[in-house]
Amino acid sequence: MAQINVEVNGKPYAVGCEDGQESHLRELATLFDHQVRQVSQDMGQLGDTRLFLMGALMLADELSDAKARLDALQAEVTRLQVDRSRFEGRAVAALEAAASRIEKLAATDA
Repeated sequence: MAQINVEVNGKPYAVGCEDGQESHLRELATLFDHQVRQVSQDMGQLGDTRLFLMGALMLADELSDAKARLDALQAEVTRLQVDRSRFEGRAVAALEAAASRIEKLAATDA
């Protein structure tokens, strides 16, 4: 298990992670640090615990919104796939009907 140091709101924290995940953890810490600093800027200096809680809640809200958008997009993709299948079925039926008419026309001309 790897251990790295990250900085949140100007303070260092030692954090453990799986080997190979150090870069990802640093990115997450940077995102969290940005959120905590934004809360601090908007609300003034609160205790670290309260700043961290507010930052975490704001990130959780963003995550919730992103999940809702993803769910809506997945529902739209499913709807479009169903529509495509229905339209493909209609197209196949139309082509078969046209082929049948062409065959009948060809048979009457022969």
